[in-house]
Amino acid sequence: MPSPHARAARTVTALLAGALALAGCSLSSDNVSCSGTKCTATLSGDGATAEILGTKVTFGGVSPDGRATLGVGDASVSCTEGESTKAGPLSVTCTKVSEGTVEITASLG
Repeated sequence: MPSPHARAARTVTALLAGALALAGCSLSSDNVSCSGTKCTATLSGDGATAEILGTKVTFGGVSPDGRATLGVGDASVSCTEGESTKAGPLSVTCTKVSEGTVEITASLG
């Protein structure tokens, strides 16, 4: 049976982890940066992927008319620079679209 001190330490650790999650902790990787429930990501090259707020996002390329194609979970969407769309649990804005690269901002809802 765990000692009272061990139980207290586990409880404090769990409470701190929960508080950090609610406070909008930041997360960053090579191509994704998140703060709270909002992330920015840069996807370069057809087929590039990122895990954003628990949803897989795949870059399908840029069409000649400047539309970026994205797979967001099970949905397929496209957007031009500055355009927003909703797909699955995410609202996605294409903040920058260039040949072979898209920069997006995504949030829950």
